[in-house]
Amino acid sequence: MKMRYELRQRGRGLRKCRICGGSRAVIRSYKLYICRRCFRENAHNLGFDKLS
Repeated sequence: MKMRYELRQRGRGLRKCRICGGSRAVIRSYKLYICRRCFRENAHNLGFDKLS
């Protein structure tokens, strides 16, 4: 039986946002590993432009 305090080996909880540390809605494309909320705040600094 797996103990609760063991480190995560796989799954969504392993991938965390580089900025805030959250593990929900993480954008992994282009190896960003940033959650969508942090992405919206920092998209222009990262070189993304809003098209519409």
